[in-house]
Amino acid sequence: MTKTRATVIGFVAVLLWSLLALFTVGSTPTPPLLLNAICFSIGGTLGLVWTWANGRLGQLRAVRWTTYLFGTVGLFGYHALYFSALRMAPAAEAGLIAYLWPLLIVLFSGLLPGEHLRIGHLIGACLGFTGAAVIIAGGGSAGFQADHMPGYALAFLCALTWSGYSVFSRRLGDTPTSSVAVFCIATAIASAILHLAVEDTVWPDSALGWASIAALGLGPVGLAFYVWDIGVKQGDIQILGTASYAAPLLSTLALVVAGIAAPSWGLAIAAVLITGGAVIAARASLKR
Repeated sequence: MTKTRATVIGFVAVLLWSLLALFTVGSTPTPPLLLNAICFSIGGTLGLVWTWANGRLGQLRAVRWTTYLFGTVGLFGYHALYFSALRMAPAAEAGLIAYLWPLLIVLFSGLLPGEHLRIGHLIGACLGFTGAAVIIAGGGSAGFQADHMPGYALAFLCALTWSGYSVFSRRLGDTPTSSVAVFCIATAIASAILHLAVEDTVWPDSALGWASIAALGLGPVGLAFYVWDIGVKQGDIQILGTASYAAPLLSTLALVVAGIAAPSWGLAIAAVLITGGAVIAARASLKR
């Protein structure tokens, strides 16, 4: 597979993740860990069926247990933090902060062998963090509320988690993509156990809720992981990271169109700043 093709395949995940916030809001009032368990059960089953259909189940036995642990912690950590953040803060604002991960991927990728940071990457970083600051300072549609700060903090932690997972996945290039199915199943099991220990079980109370959960499991918390794994391992990780800035803009637009987030100048400025960092950073990557 060519590097360009792998990069394009990886970008399919970005398009799917642009619907993550919309479907997460639609899944209310299901608690985060229960939502994790259901969605990853769907996504993991999807991956196992695909692996079996391609006769690659034998590949899974060759993967080291430390790799399985790494993948499970990455998927579990990011989504537990993300779902919790969107339950504790306005969806559009928390989602934009969480979508600092493309910027962090570009910055962290400078630590990889053969990769280098340019001034454009640093300028893009400043723009992205300025956008997050606009949200936290009260530029979003809901304005600043101290009660939302825990949600904003969780959103930032999930950005750190996913960027770290994505960059370090690059060092696992010999690990088959089919292993992601095991990451998903292990995440579902861990989420179910913790849910029973710390959460009250609240099932979706409408057809829309169940449909949102099914859509999450099939798309943003399913197929997206497999195409992303191909992208970060075989594609251009810096271009993929900067191109991922389409996600926060598309995600915010989806929430506004659905009537979940109210349009505002502050929200628009934050989206432009966070997304605009991609243009500068992407140009820096393309100039290599």
